Amino acid sequence: MHNHIKRLVESAEKESRLIIGLMSGTSLDGLDIALCDIRGCGTATQVKLLQFTTCEYPEHVKEKVRQVFAQSLVDLEYLTLLNGWLGTYHGQLIVDTLAHWGIANHDIDVIASHGQTIYHSPAHQHQYSEFGNGTLQIADADHIAVATRITTLSDFRQKHIAAGGEGAPLAHYGDYYYFSSKREHRLLLNIGGIANLTWLPKNCAFSEVLCSDIGAGNTIMDAYMQRHFQVMYDQNGEIAKSGKVNQALLDSLMAATFIKRDMPKTTGPEVFNLALLSQAQTDSNTDHLSHNDVMATLNMFSAQVIAEHITLLSSYVIQVNESVNVYVSGGGYHNTLLMAQVRAKLSSDYNVMSSQALGISPDAKEAVLFAILANETLVGESTSVKGESNQNQPITMGKISFPD
Repeated sequence: MHNHIKRLVESAEKESRLIIGLMSGTSLDGLDIALCDIRGCGTATQVKLLQFTTCEYPEHVKEKVRQVFAQSLVDLEYLTLLNGWLGTYHGQLIVDTLAHWGIANHDIDVIASHGQTIYHSPAHQHQYSEFGNGTLQIADADHIAVATRITTLSDFRQKHIAAGGEGAPLAHYGDYYYFSSKREHRLLLNIGGIANLTWLPKNCAFSEVLCSDIGAGNTIMDAYMQRHFQVMYDQNGEIAKSGKVNQALLDSLMAATFIKRDMPKTTGPEVFNLALLSQAQTDSNTDHLSHNDVMATLNMFSAQVIAEHITLLSSYVIQVNESVNVYVSGGGYHNTLLMAQVRAKLSSDYNVMSSQALGISPDAKEAVLFAILANETLVGESTSVKGESNQNQPITMGKISFPD
């Protein structure tokens, strides 16, 4: 048996494993690194978040990624070179972070790398009838493994697509394994660049879980702030607070085709971007709006999309006459105006709070979820995905890259 395989077997047989989860989202703000102690698997999964940090990308790294991010046409040579370079860069960030934490690399069982999504294209989004769903993440895991000397699991989304899914959101699995409850109805809302939710009815089976992207979270707001205010995001929604919501523009944004699609569904900045905003302004004759009024409207747009999708569950809530606890994660949780507007649009049946109430920082949750997926690859049973035939397909996600 090869030493690397032997080491994986030993890790799988341990009572608990040290797994690093990585997440770099569509906001391009940096690399989230979560060090997790995980034991058990499936619904018996137990996670301790030992350390967490976000390594912010310097501007030159952001600019490198922007050249290929969510664009239909890119320089193929540049993309090829960036894939390995970004993997090595992520690896060095991990090496430096572990040194800062005083943790030896050889004590880590595996790294779970989400990679950097540069394009996400489910079949309903593209015009190529001969192709199905597609997604592409870069930051090559072989480069991460070599740079860190730690076995790395990556490219989780491809198996999901190969089995007939759309490749996102993958929170479905970790959310069910770690956050499902026998005592309360839970809805896990993540507001990153794109907002997504996971519905976990009390004492539910895996087949009862609903996980779906729902539309714009921060992505259009962030892009608008970067273009017109030269800052990365609207801190606490302060710019939006100083503006006035324009109903005509809001109605035009809410007419976006994706928003009306049934859940589950997936999307990305390829759809929710400044081009969508520009078209909505043209359609609503609102090109004259001040930047502050546009930001106020975009903030309300995200809040309304979130609240309307959550409220789609209200018939079930009313039927059982029980409340639902909504646990929020992602950078959008820190936008106080956005959160206030989401709460205002939801009925008293919904109790909205941070995912910290469940023991996971709202900033760390997605990185932790990928650590949980890696743990399932090592010790869990096959998870499942509903393919195009609507039948559950058993799958094991994550490609394995050894250090040498």
